[in-house]
Amino acid sequence: MTTMESPPTSMPHARRSYTAIIAVMVLAIGLAIGGGLGFVVSNGHVSQLQQQVQALQSEVQSLSSNTSSNTSSGNTSSNSTGSTGTGVVSGSNETVAQLYAAVKDSVVVITGTISSTSFFGTSTGEVQGSGWVYSENGRDVIITNYHVVDGASDIAVTFSDGNAYAATVTGTDPYSDLAVLSVQAPSSEFIPLTMVSSNTLSVGDPVLAVGAPYGLTGTVTTGVVSALGRTIDESTVPYAIANAIQTSAPINPGNSGGPLLNYEDQVVGITTATATDSSGNAADAIGFAVPSETILKEIGPLVSTGNYTLHSYLGITEVDMDFATAQAMNESTTYGVLIESLVSGGPAATAGLKAGTTQGQVEGNTIVLGGDIITAINGTKILNGDGLSAYLEANTLPGQTIIVTIIRSGQTMTVPVVLGTRPPPSSTTSG
Repeated sequence: MTTMESPPTSMPHARRSYTAIIAVMVLAIGLAIGGGLGFVVSNGHVSQLQQQVQALQSEVQSLSSNTSSNTSSGNTSSNSTGSTGTGVVSGSNETVAQLYAAVKDSVVVITGTISSTSFFGTSTGEVQGSGWVYSENGRDVIITNYHVVDGASDIAVTFSDGNAYAATVTGTDPYSDLAVLSVQAPSSEFIPLTMVSSNTLSVGDPVLAVGAPYGLTGTVTTGVVSALGRTIDESTVPYAIANAIQTSAPINPGNSGGPLLNYEDQVVGITTATATDSSGNAADAIGFAVPSETILKEIGPLVSTGNYTLHSYLGITEVDMDFATAQAMNESTTYGVLIESLVSGGPAATAGLKAGTTQGQVEGNTIVLGGDIITAINGTKILNGDGLSAYLEANTLPGQTIIVTIIRSGQTMTVPVVLGTRPPPSSTTSG
């Protein structure tokens, strides 16, 4: 388990200065005494030297007392982002324990029953995840992941005091892995969390995740924002999720749906998935969260209408450009996305964008080569598929006309495209 430890306390600048001054004065005393013993002087000179030595000794004693007082009282210099071993976290005046205490009563455990049918008959199992309380225009709801409640029945929500109540799914968006639950519980159970835009986050910012991994309720883990603008395409989520937050805070089964918070007790995302390697094993210290900017955009419609349908759509499948792919196509551009195929009648096809025509092998992977390379949208550089998905999700709406910059047969051109609305999630197209 990854934990955030406070760095060891270093000697403050002021204390080092005191030590240097003391050393200089001790040296001066030694020189004064040595001078008095090394030369024959008059009684008057001896008396004068004795007075100087006494004055220096008094000043040294005073400085030593001040240094001891500063050290014992904890009055040491520190910067605004460090820790002095007291548990105070970066950029905050609170400890992790205090931060957790402030939000724990707003985090809930969600359970439900899943039924599956096979050759051997029907079997049932329990699903479990996390959620948190939010107030949308005065209406208290529980926010969680869609994959936590997808296909579940007999859903229940358990609050931190142990009280459990039946819950109903009242809003869902599979594309963003979001769900909203309504719970018939006393108003005293609902302690809403504050949510702020994740656009304020920077890579390196400290965050904490609260939830119930493996059914262990009331668990907190800490880490940092390790990347922004990711696209989640993991087995734990049903559809690719754009513009996600990558974090080093450990996220385990059961954490899904819990809040990701900054160090001011504000929700900046909802924990969703852990990265896996090619063998399906969880990757250490890589977790993902749906950004709060997406939740803020969708929560109104999810609560009022039960769904969110304003995801824009290009109608393409694509692969990231890189050095090897560029070489295979005899292109100099090593970034952007290569269009492999187009959805017939989709926005990109209607606008005249071109798909690949020839299959080729690039570093052991089969890729359809020869299509347009998207390098920018509305003047914003697109580095890869994550960047394409993140831009569309954060900056566009269905029906909007965007200007797509492409490279076709070595020539750069721009093409206007009118975005469509994503079809039902069963579609396999990603853009």
